[in-house]
Amino acid sequence: MLNFSLAKLLQLGLTLTVASLCLNACNSGAPAVQLNSGQPAPTFQTFALDGTPVHFPAAFVGKPLVIRFWADWCQYCEGEMKAIELVYQRHRDQGIQVLAINTGQDKPAVAAFIKKIGVTYPALLDEKSKIARAYGVVGLPTTYFVDGQGIVRGKVVGEADEATFERQVVELLK
Repeated sequence: MLNFSLAKLLQLGLTLTVASLCLNACNSGAPAVQLNSGQPAPTFQTFALDGTPVHFPAAFVGKPLVIRFWADWCQYCEGEMKAIELVYQRHRDQGIQVLAINTGQDKPAVAAFIKKIGVTYPALLDEKSKIARAYGVVGLPTTYFVDGQGIVRGKVVGEADEATFERQVVELLK
């Protein structure tokens, strides 16, 4: 017979609730998109934190791009965004661009998190998760590596380290 204490049951319930929220953060009920290497990255229009409109791919033709989906509640996003910052600083003079697309949060939450972690690449707003859905994001963090012609050349779903980002960016810059 199983013996669960009330505290363990509450912890299990909280864990299941958080897991459900994480999985459903990008779920519209529509069939999941399977965006993989070799496919064109979906177009989008949104705004940066400073209000600047951002149009992909129009503003990024010929530029290799890292597209990062994140949220402040994601336990791996902060460390990975700092790791991406290090890679970005090493390769930005070679033309690499990074777009950190926040999934499902409002501008004040995004601004506070970006200020806290101190990354210098642009943070974009996707308050209704439309862009994340178009990219088939099913969990955070998710990162796409897109060449200058707008073709996905790599994808990382879940936790990754600085060396992984470095390898992907170096390959993208070739």
